[in-house]
Amino acid sequence: MKIHIYIIDKKSKQDLYQPLIEHYKKSAKAFAQVEIHEIFTKEIAKAHEISASAAQKQYTAALEKYSAQGYSVVLDPSSRELDSHEFSELLKDRGTVNFFIGGAYGFERDFVAKSNKAVSFGKITLSHKLVKVVLVEQIFRGLTILHNHPYHK
Repeated sequence: MKIHIYIIDKKSKQDLYQPLIEHYKKSAKAFAQVEIHEIFTKEIAKAHEISASAAQKQYTAALEKYSAQGYSVVLDPSSRELDSHEFSELLKDRGTVNFFIGGAYGFERDFVAKSNKAVSFGKITLSHKLVKVVLVEQIFRGLTILHNHPYHK
């Protein structure tokens, strides 16, 4: 199984959360290959200077080619919250799962609507880097639930 995380975020050489992310990616290897793709183009940077709508359009342009491959899950604060067991069902019997974390302005409604599923991690605002950690941990937790591994208990 392959799991891709696509995030609108600048690559950082010194990321406080990176060791934790690597820990969960390594732990998940027994069940799935997890890859993180940080995407931040010049067009996105320019669009941020124009408007929220322009930025959202650029997020879509940068990510839509990945959403057609596999099962697509968009993280969207206005969508339904899932518990860990419900989250694990997103991974069940899938060859490829793509998770999408938007930029500062979120996603266009059309991008969310075209995904297979949209989920929320709650109403609080989290930094993109922290959401990435939470998502990787929930992916590992979901995989352990599906494989009856004791981590979840």
